[in-house]
Amino acid sequence: MKNFLKQILSSDSYEEKVTPVDAENAVRRSITVSGRVQGVGFRFFVQQTARPMGITGWVKNLSDGSVTMEVQSSPEILDKLVERLKKGNGFSKIVQIKSNDLEVVKGEDKFGIRY
Repeated sequence: MKNFLKQILSSDSYEEKVTPVDAENAVRRSITVSGRVQGVGFRFFVQQTARPMGITGWVKNLSDGSVTMEVQSSPEILDKLVERLKKGNGFSKIVQIKSNDLEVVKGEDKFGIRY
C-alpha cells in the first residue's frame, strides 16, 4: 500500500501497462467530452473502460469543466470506446463529444489519469 500511495503522490499521473494494439493497425484520437463529467468519477470510468480494451493513452480534466483524452488503438475499438463514453458511468451526463485524429505514438503501452 505504501508503494501504491508513493507512486501516486510522487507523480502527476497514475498509469498502468496494457497490452496495446499493433502500432501498424493503430490510430490515435484526441477526444474531448463536455457535460457533467467532473466530480462524478468520469476519468476513472474512462480508465477502467479503456484498459481491458487494449487502449493506450491518457485522460484528464480541463479547467473549463470538460474532460480530454488521447487514446490509441484500432479504429473499431476506439469507436466502441466512444459508444461507451456516450452512455457514461451513470453519474455523468454527456452533452458533446469532439474527436480529432492525431499521429500514433509508437511504443506506448500504458493508459493513465493525468492531473
